[in-house]
Amino acid sequence: MFGKFTRQEKSWIMYDWANSAYSAIVTASVLPIFFKSIARNAGVSANMADSYWGYATSAATLIIALMAPVLGTIGDYKNMKMKMFKVFLGVGVLSTGFLALKEHWVYLLVLYMVSVVGFTGANLFYDAFIVDVTAEDRMDLVSTYGFALGYIGGSTIPFVASIALIMFGPKIGIPTSVATRFSFIITVVWWILFSIPILKDVKQSYYVEEEKHIVINSFRRIFDTFKNIRRYKHIFLFLLAYFFYIDGVNTIIHMASVYGDSVGIDSNTLLIALLATQIVAFPCAIIYGKLAERVGNSKMILTGIITYIIICIVAYRMKTVVEFWILAMLVATSQGGIQALSRSYFSKMIPKEKANEFFGFYDIFGKFAAIMGPALYAFFSQITGHSRYGVLSVMLLFLVGGTLFIYSTVKYPHSS
Repeated sequence: MFGKFTRQEKSWIMYDWANSAYSAIVTASVLPIFFKSIARNAGVSANMADSYWGYATSAATLIIALMAPVLGTIGDYKNMKMKMFKVFLGVGVLSTGFLALKEHWVYLLVLYMVSVVGFTGANLFYDAFIVDVTAEDRMDLVSTYGFALGYIGGSTIPFVASIALIMFGPKIGIPTSVATRFSFIITVVWWILFSIPILKDVKQSYYVEEEKHIVINSFRRIFDTFKNIRRYKHIFLFLLAYFFYIDGVNTIIHMASVYGDSVGIDSNTLLIALLATQIVAFPCAIIYGKLAERVGNSKMILTGIITYIIICIVAYRMKTVVEFWILAMLVATSQGGIQALSRSYFSKMIPKEKANEFFGFYDIFGKFAAIMGPALYAFFSQITGHSRYGVLSVMLLFLVGGTLFIYSTVKYPHSS
């Protein structure tokens, strides 16, 4: 499968394989379920635990969203992109490791927030490296293979090992809580080990020459970009659409496990279904990339948005384990594809020498959006007393994002 890629492309793709363990274990499955269990034992109700998780996710993404523009412009300077990537990789790895040290729901929430900052900050620079490692006509292919391989990476050794420990550990004398905490150590080891290729092989090819007062000049460059945004109307319109629909995607990712728990799906079923989702998402992400070559990137992004509208409706009505499995498989069909194609769609629009600066805006739109979705879910769950209305409210994000995206492709058909 790797024969068609260059060394730098392979090394860049492998980081999706590396950080996928975090996505699968910390974001989507083990940590949310563990948190709900610890919170329940401390007397926190199910819907309030959902709300706390949603608010924590929103707070963490707010932090990185506020940092993203200046981080992006700093990363555009010569030799800075990799340095910044390493800093946030370190923050993510260390905070994830510390999750294994203590069982308290507040402690878990705080460290989860720090790990989100590290994970998403590293991804800002990782995403921006795509312009350095491949040509424009290969971006859809490279981006979708990255997401596809990431699903296999997250759902093979680290996820299976974690599930096996949690499900069968008690039978051999390992308490469930100990097995769960050890899964965070597995995540850290996997993340570090498979980050080595990108650290070793990927170099920054496009950059702005170094100058004095990097931070001050970075703010000036941000201001200049805002001031001249009329030159990039097609980029701004896409980012506005992306703001809404990717918020919905991220909300489903972050809230799926806690929602499943709230509607009565047992933890073992949740873990197995999430494992199946990772496996099915692998070929689906590649299929999205292949179809994008045939029918166009924009049409496949719109297909993903429509699929997620259906997902919200199914989730609201869900009452049985069978319906949960249908929901999981629907998510698997589009989760990787819509994220990968959005990344490559945006990469083709932007000036390469300002890739980090523009990916800083891409990240701030995505992360500010990720504040709104979980908060929206948490708010409706809290005021109605049931998480069903929280997940239904997420559909609004896809409706608005889809409408704006259609308008952007009609207004600027050359960019689609």
